[in-house]
Amino acid sequence: MQKDARDLLDVIKAELEFLESGGYERTAGESWRPAFIFEDSPACVNYGRGQDPLPCSDCALIQLVPFEFRSSPIPCRHIPFNTQWETLDSLYRYADRREIEKAVREWLQDTVTRLENERKISRQLNELSANGNPTENARGAAMNVNLQPKCANPACPNAFSWSKGGKFFRFRTEPNPPGITDTTGELLRGVHGVKHFWLCDRCSHVFTLVCTELDGVVLKLVAHDVPSAESVTELPAA
Repeated sequence: MQKDARDLLDVIKAELEFLESGGYERTAGESWRPAFIFEDSPACVNYGRGQDPLPCSDCALIQLVPFEFRSSPIPCRHIPFNTQWETLDSLYRYADRREIEKAVREWLQDTVTRLENERKISRQLNELSANGNPTENARGAAMNVNLQPKCANPACPNAFSWSKGGKFFRFRTEPNPPGITDTTGELLRGVHGVKHFWLCDRCSHVFTLVCTELDGVVLKLVAHDVPSAESVTELPAA
């Protein structure tokens, strides 16, 4: 379980400020090796800890790492930055420092915008839920949030598109709320508490979505059937 008490949005904003202020240039100048994104900045949960490092699973950034890479030696190198699923792990193999920092900067800016919009619409939905008769201003504000809908996998950057295939899910998460959002990012009313979610084509082959009373809507790995030893047909000897 993640034990980093830092807010993810604050961590992303601080990382963007660190990058734009030349923090990695200073770090690289003080070391015998090139500076590594995230690992050599205050975004890392172990920044400045010295001899008593925490596991990467405790870091706030682990929320953005695809599940299949969360147990890797350096999980943050597998955070996808764009729809081509470029990561630090791949960029370190073929891109120069300028290209890497450009990709990271654009991702940080997009992530700040996305997280801020998600929280803005969440606050407005809470206001709608709290007020028995929400004002038209509150309704209009929630309707006009510039929220870019995306894959329900938090670690996936794919924006929603009807042409991208994937899989849709519908869950009744609360009884008769006054307003909820669907995969198009628009506020809906009078839909009996049903929320819509979308997994992109790639993620839908790895994950499914389930809804529980305790945790709400969560990702779950798809269980692929593996043939048992008894079901394997032996080939005749040559």
